[in-house]
Amino acid sequence: MVNATTSAYFSLTAYFDAAVFKYLYFLIIFSLYILIVSANLLLIVVICMNRSLHEPMYMFLCSLFVNELYGSSGLFPFLLTQILSDIHTVPASLCFLQIFCVYTYASIEFSNLAVMSYDRYLAICCPLQYNTRMTSNRIVILIALTWLYPFLAISVLISLSASLQLCGNTINKVYCDNYSIVKLACSNTTVNNIYGIIYTVTLVIIVLAIFYTYIKILKVCFFGSKQTRQKALSTCTPHLASLINFSCGCFFEIVQNRFNMKHVPHMLRIFLSLYWLTCQPLFNPVLYGLNITKIRITCKNIVFGKM
Repeated sequence: MVNATTSAYFSLTAYFDAAVFKYLYFLIIFSLYILIVSANLLLIVVICMNRSLHEPMYMFLCSLFVNELYGSSGLFPFLLTQILSDIHTVPASLCFLQIFCVYTYASIEFSNLAVMSYDRYLAICCPLQYNTRMTSNRIVILIALTWLYPFLAISVLISLSASLQLCGNTINKVYCDNYSIVKLACSNTTVNNIYGIIYTVTLVIIVLAIFYTYIKILKVCFFGSKQTRQKALSTCTPHLASLINFSCGCFFEIVQNRFNMKHVPHMLRIFLSLYWLTCQPLFNPVLYGLNITKIRITCKNIVFGKM
């Protein structure tokens, strides 16, 4: 008879004995976290305080930067604690909380990028209708949906996983992950698998819709004037770069979960599993801060005290 229980804690086995180097790893991760928080907070303040940036595109960017703070705060404090700890166990409640934060972060990220692609499509392909379609109420509704749908979808996912009877408590990662917990289940996981497939397919459809939107934008720009092409490229390039970077990071994570990666060096596996959660929160503020002229100029003015 299989010994099935609801585990009170989980053991994270991807950590290794770094001896004195753990303090170096702690310092690197801590510095990265401070940099992420500072960069995103700066851009949130810049957008909120500057009236010239109270436009739809910048409101969606502000939502994106808030999500970067949310996602990184769901990972970095946990990582920093685990790096200094000799015993890498985590209570089940805290583990599920982290899964909720990490998964909602990913969903909100894709939803935000989808809304931003819709905004750019209206601005470039339907400029005469932009102000009538992208009203203040529409902006509020889009941002609310961007956050509300992921919270509801992941709440269902977590409730399904939390009710499973488990035959173990070992997660071979440096943070908690839903698929790793489902693999530990002794009870029937059919409902979990079906819901997981529906959730994944929904995200894939969102990503494909974003790419389709930008293809339509590029087609319009190709037949437009030189000034139209330059304007479109200057605003759309950061969005596409952000989408590709995050999609690749998520793809690495899915591959690691679904396939046997024991032939891959341990440190590389850790790096790939953390890439989508650590790179994107820093990549976005740097990317948009440098490439969007209004934000870049305002940031320079704030940093050098010209405002």
